[in-house]
Amino acid sequence: MLRQKAFKGSKSDGYAIFDPINLTYFTGVSGTSALLIPKDGESILFVYGTNYEMAKAEAEGFKVERVKSGEKLMDRVANQAETLHAKHLAFDTLDVESWQALAKSFGDKSKLTANGSLVRDLRKVKDEKEIKFMRKAAELASLGMKVAYETLEPGWKEKDVAAEIEYAMRKQGSDGTSFETSVASAANSAYPHGGCSDRKIREGDLVVVDLGAKYKFYCSDITRTLVTGKPSDKQMRLYQIVQEAYEKAFETIRPNVKGCDVDGAGRKTIEEAGYGEYFVHGLGHGVGLEVHEPPTLSISSKDILATGNVVTDEPGIYLIGYGGIRVEDTVLVTKTGAEKLTQAPYRLGSR
Repeated sequence: MLRQKAFKGSKSDGYAIFDPINLTYFTGVSGTSALLIPKDGESILFVYGTNYEMAKAEAEGFKVERVKSGEKLMDRVANQAETLHAKHLAFDTLDVESWQALAKSFGDKSKLTANGSLVRDLRKVKDEKEIKFMRKAAELASLGMKVAYETLEPGWKEKDVAAEIEYAMRKQGSDGTSFETSVASAANSAYPHGGCSDRKIREGDLVVVDLGAKYKFYCSDITRTLVTGKPSDKQMRLYQIVQEAYEKAFETIRPNVKGCDVDGAGRKTIEEAGYGEYFVHGLGHGVGLEVHEPPTLSISSKDILATGNVVTDEPGIYLIGYGGIRVEDTVLVTKTGAEKLTQAPYRLGSR
């Protein structure tokens, strides 16, 4: 697939991958340093000594070469490209210093071309194996949210609730978290990335719980808003607005729909309720090996959804000094619409 896309209509006869996430995408392992894919011939994976034996054992379909201590990675890549008669090399992404080193080793910077969009576009659409891993990651995240509902009580510290969530997910098979678990209560919940602190949760607090589990490198993402005790009328009203926005956006998610139109469907509901200025982020983002990746669902998004995309649906209202409300699920774009991969109650009360 990459060979077909990398060299079709291109003057490049070699493609080099350096981004750690892209390397994991193609090799299924972490800790590798570069992958050289020639137009013809065997692809070569470069690995430093620390991870060399692991890569040899786990990376299938590549020739694995060790980069010795003191060797320069860019020299190895450039020399191997020359051996494979790759005279024009494209690559995914490099910082300035690494690009300069590669250009020096390659000898002619005019024959180096940055093409990061190639792999990003491939990663947008998940295949059956990837979807299987993401279903499991979503299942583990859903379990974590169940623990949040069961644990949240007045007197608990935000950090302690987060610890219980992460322990439960790990115990059931999670490889880690997609990001730092956030349990943000009261005024802290008005910050979209509120994190968690030593603050003790109190009766009647709004608590925004945002969490994700990883499985086989793939991420999931789910948010629920809870209240410790009986929700107030204002809390219920705000929650109902956000929940309606979530449903409107979800109904819009399907192939060939613009990301900006999905955002617009949810945003319109919040704006008509008078809280448009308090919805301060895009409606959603892609999920995969990274918890934030293309495609995006925002006002300015130019992405068009396709079968196999995995995105989030996460409208919110954030009132500084009062608190925030957000509802979020990880959603798979199917041939006919959308499927929620994460599953947890839509219930404002924690009990």
